[in-house]
Amino acid sequence: FFLFFYSQMLGLDGSLVQASHFEGLITTIVGYIFLAMTLILCHGLAALVRFQRSRHLLGVCYIVVKVSLLVVVEIGVFPVICGWWLDICSLEMFDASLKDRELSFESAPGTTMFLHWLVGMVYVFYFASFILLLREVLRPGVLWFLRNLNDPDFNPVQEMIHLPIYRHLRRLILSVVVFGSIVLLMLWLPIRTIKFILPAFLPYNVMLYSDAPVSELSLELLLLQVVLPALLEQGHTRQWLKGLVRAWTVTAGYLLDLHSYLLGDQEENDDDADQQDNNNLQGRNNNAIPDGLHAAHQAILQQGGPVGFQPYHQPIKFSFRIVLLVVFMCVTLLVASLVCLTLPVFAGRYLMSLWTGSAKIHELYTAACGLYVCWLSIRAITVLLAWMPQGRRVILLKVQEWTLMILKTVVVAVLLVGAIPLLLGLLFELVIVAPLRVPLDQTPLFYPWQDWALGVLHAKIIAAITLMGPQWWLKAVIEQVYANGIRNIDLHFIIRKLAAPVICVLLVSLCVPYVISAGVTMEMQNLVQRRIYPLLVMVVMLVGILSFQIRQFKRLYEHIKNDKYLVGQRLVNYERKAAGRSTTATHSSSSQE
Repeated sequence: FFLFFYSQMLGLDGSLVQASHFEGLITTIVGYIFLAMTLILCHGLAALVRFQRSRHLLGVCYIVVKVSLLVVVEIGVFPVICGWWLDICSLEMFDASLKDRELSFESAPGTTMFLHWLVGMVYVFYFASFILLLREVLRPGVLWFLRNLNDPDFNPVQEMIHLPIYRHLRRLILSVVVFGSIVLLMLWLPIRTIKFILPAFLPYNVMLYSDAPVSELSLELLLLQVVLPALLEQGHTRQWLKGLVRAWTVTAGYLLDLHSYLLGDQEENDDDADQQDNNNLQGRNNNAIPDGLHAAHQAILQQGGPVGFQPYHQPIKFSFRIVLLVVFMCVTLLVASLVCLTLPVFAGRYLMSLWTGSAKIHELYTAACGLYVCWLSIRAITVLLAWMPQGRRVILLKVQEWTLMILKTVVVAVLLVGAIPLLLGLLFELVIVAPLRVPLDQTPLFYPWQDWALGVLHAKIIAAITLMGPQWWLKAVIEQVYANGIRNIDLHFIIRKLAAPVICVLLVSLCVPYVISAGVTMEMQNLVQRRIYPLLVMVVMLVGILSFQIRQFKRLYEHIKNDKYLVGQRLVNYERKAAGRSTTATHSSSSQE
């Protein structure tokens, strides 16, 4: 109510704000600002007239409004800014213009803002993940100007409460400058360089079929939910990236004489620590200082030092060396971005051309294919390098073992990642998309690539829901497959327990309605083919719900009957053999007596 009142008082919901398509966001932010200003004014008046309770209440309300405003800005506004800046800097990569983005925004402002917010959030997330990886490599204290999210003493809510508004505003502006500069360095400048060196390489082919309205969202979700997590969540990929960062840090440290600043003096510190322990041991022997008192004294001496900081040796012309380090880092990021933008796409285009010929394929598929091929190549090289010291015989045995495992994995991938998602996406197209979007007097067109992408997303969602649901055979099979992993993959178990039942169910769901519709007259065949799939799905769901409710009612009936008529229950453990043995033993003992 207060937000709406202040926006109405200032006339912020007029034609100017509505023309920007941000009337909700602008109204919310301005309402928060003026509500905070009013609370500050009322808090000052309460302090002036010495209304202590009202003053405390107004202070709490101001803190709540302040934290809410900062959350809206940091989680809502900042990712949107990053997403739009990424889109603007990558226009030449897709042969687009600002006019195209303006038209798409005017046609669907909500969807456009959501997609840019999503891209900005992904960018911020992976940037923060890379900073966490840098902290594992660099000396504590090098990244003093960035927040340490793993710090147990770091509390963002307390920071929002205690720090003044101008410091949050300064930090927001600094974050926008840093993130925007990195986007310029790693996206806009590499694109310009590629267009200058390889004019025929760009733009990327991202043209989608106009008759497949859900394809764009499915492709973006496939990239964000399947391709990137599959590559970045691998432990080997993270170790490789960490090793590259460490190698680059060591190289830059020795070239610029900044090894102590970047990585610290570990060996010297270890030697100094050993020498100090020896001196302390001699001092304890000479002066007879107790261990507990010495430890307490050392704790008191180290109490005032900075947390998360390690001393380093500062060479001559230190500032100039830091500038050279920043320049070297920018050049490295530029080269790495050039490699990431060209090498996977080159490899993916070549491999896709062997399959599809001269047909243009969406660059998402080529980039994903190239990334997987590059990852597999690097993984194979590292494995061979690890096997080389073990001898030729061990290498041959390992190659045979891994070849068999790769063949099994390919068969499983064809079934679980190829056939099942394709059938699932086609069934979703027939049940949901075609009846809703294609009229009866038109023929629906099916695109296998788009159906497969939708099927991958639906299969992932169904698998997640199955794992979170109650215990049944499909959940047990999926958990067993996850537990076995790739090294202990059981091809017979996967085909017999998972792939074959699921494929049979999907094939029956696709073929039975088609066979039924083929048996009607030609006049009714089109209508039956278009409506029988959703009708049968509704019938199956209704039967499933009814059977579930019948089982629940039976359980409720048994529970009520037992509560009303059952007098008591007694557990009797009776075994005929054990009873016979005890009887025989009793008779024998009595006869002996």
